[in-house]
Amino acid sequence: MRRLLDRLDRAFFAEAPAERLAIVRLLVGGFALVYLCVRAVHLQRVGHLPPEGFRPIGVVSVLSAPLPLWAVRGLIGAAIAAGAAFVAGFRFRVAGPLFGALLLWVLSYRNSWGMVFHTENLLVLHVIALGLAAAADAYSLDARRAAAGPPSASSAPAPHGRYGWPLRLLCAITVTSYFIAGVTKLRNSGLDWALSDILRNYVAYDNVRKIALGDTHSPLGGALVRYGFLFPPLALASLAMELGAPLALFSRRIAVVFCGAAWLFHLGVLLTMAILFPYPLLGIAFAGFFELEKMRDLRRPRRAGPS
Repeated sequence: MRRLLDRLDRAFFAEAPAERLAIVRLLVGGFALVYLCVRAVHLQRVGHLPPEGFRPIGVVSVLSAPLPLWAVRGLIGAAIAAGAAFVAGFRFRVAGPLFGALLLWVLSYRNSWGMVFHTENLLVLHVIALGLAAAADAYSLDARRAAAGPPSASSAPAPHGRYGWPLRLLCAITVTSYFIAGVTKLRNSGLDWALSDILRNYVAYDNVRKIALGDTHSPLGGALVRYGFLFPPLALASLAMELGAPLALFSRRIAVVFCGAAWLFHLGVLLTMAILFPYPLLGIAFAGFFELEKMRDLRRPRRAGPS
């Protein structure tokens, strides 16, 4: 048992370069910041809704009544400011946890007024994990300020476990979210999910409902439901991807296959039901699986050898 725990400890706290974690911070934080800015008007509109519609969830459950409009707007503004500091890596020991907390609150508050946007869960968890890590030791204002200090502080940080565990944690959070989705399918439908018309009926229902409400729907999904034989293989593939997601933590090759399969899954959801999951579709949700710092070497021109 001790050997197993030692192996798990070495794997979870495996060394990684500070640059890799910093790139993930830039990608995840940048997406979260843009997401907040784009949805800022929508997020503050809940301040105009009747208080009877307030159903607090998550951390917002501490409230017994809605916040005043000025407080809603102030928290959104504070979240955007903290997000900018998060991306820039400015005073990250404060800005990192603060942005994670504000993002969790702002999005949970919006979700306390009706439809819960599950597409935001993975993003929020990733931001919180990065905010509690040393994710600004490279490519940040903090790192630039440290480089301007004594000579001992000017060298780039060496690879270390403190840069590795946040990446492993992000990967673990990602695969867990997909695994939970697969388990939920089995609990609700059993193997009928992959052996019957459940997926086909769901695609048909989703598009008919959207047409009736005048919402954006998928003409492709409406056309494909005529061909029932297509859906059991697609349902089985999605279930296999979700239940097999944890295997991505133990093999780089499996991780690549999982990321590709998950991306294709979300593309299929977009094409057949017009449901957009921008965070994974842009690939940012899977950034922790890859050695992104090596992209610098690909951009550098190779020196010509002797003729």
